[in-house]
Amino acid sequence: MINVTKTYLPDREKYKKYVDDIFDSGWLTNNGKMVQKLQGDLEQYLGVKNLLLVSNGTLALQVAYKILDLKGEIITTPYSFVATTSSIVWEGLTPKFVDIDEQTLCLNPQNIEDLITENTSAIVATHVYGNVCDVEKIQEIADSKNLRVIYDAAHAFGVKYKDQSVLNYGDISILSFHSTKVFHTIEGGALIIPDDNLFNKAKKMINFGIEGPEVISELGINAKMNEFQAAMGLCMLDDIDEIIKKRQDVFNSYLEAFYMEPNVKVLSFPENSSQNYSYFPVIFQTESLLKRVIERLHQIDVNPRRYFYPSLDTLDYVESDFKEISNSISDRVLCLPLYDSLSSIDQRRIIHTIKEAIY
Repeated sequence: MINVTKTYLPDREKYKKYVDDIFDSGWLTNNGKMVQKLQGDLEQYLGVKNLLLVSNGTLALQVAYKILDLKGEIITTPYSFVATTSSIVWEGLTPKFVDIDEQTLCLNPQNIEDLITENTSAIVATHVYGNVCDVEKIQEIADSKNLRVIYDAAHAFGVKYKDQSVLNYGDISILSFHSTKVFHTIEGGALIIPDDNLFNKAKKMINFGIEGPEVISELGINAKMNEFQAAMGLCMLDDIDEIIKKRQDVFNSYLEAFYMEPNVKVLSFPENSSQNYSYFPVIFQTESLLKRVIERLHQIDVNPRRYFYPSLDTLDYVESDFKEISNSISDRVLCLPLYDSLSSIDQRRIIHTIKEAIY
């Protein structure tokens, strides 16, 4: 079976050396040297400061809401992975959905101000498939209304906007390092927090609020990354440029195949941003056509993914008006298999099968 993604596994012996070091030291968690090194190396690689590793991306979102002391209503996107919304609800906040831009699939800032009330405390936007949000317009609105801005950048590892890391925008950006991501630590995530005071607060918050051996200064939770996760991240970081290059080759082959297809729309990226080639979504003219393509791909043991589906405004545990563009895209979008080791033979077979299905 060819799945929509395949986890990259680094050289076994390299990882084993890190594991042997962990065993020899007996230091498995609690800000060990692997975590410390990975944090520093990632800050340098990504071009950010104040990167804080945590055990997963969902906890990164929850910690972000807590350190910003968010209350009431959060303006967010209905077109994202479920954790973007579920983490808001989990923390006792109320998501207010803004429909998306049909071209970028990111939250459309033109729709934000109509939803702002006296109870609004923040905007939570997603860089969808690594496609950069309209960060300037979002920040302009946030500044004028005294709102916080959090970016779910789970798809945006290494992405740059106007020659700097997209992670430097907003009050906080979060990353996911789940094993399906371009860069992973098996499970894991990170917060990028430019403000030093908030960063220091977050460091305590992810460790139960502990400030010292006998001091618990505030409410906290256990969100720490362990040494085995960090060791995987160190191995991945050694290989990440080659991983992205190979993914780019696969991405470009899909682009060449489908760019001019009348029955298929591919995502466009702004010229002033880079890509990390994490996903290749295609949008079909109708949901019935999408389902036919999925059926044909399953017949050749290929498993694409309806990602993102369903639109989050339809979840049972939220209240929302129907978001037309998000629901329309969600019904018709399909992410094709994309990973560094996907062979050209298998990719050609996937492309051929899709083209046969759409005619």
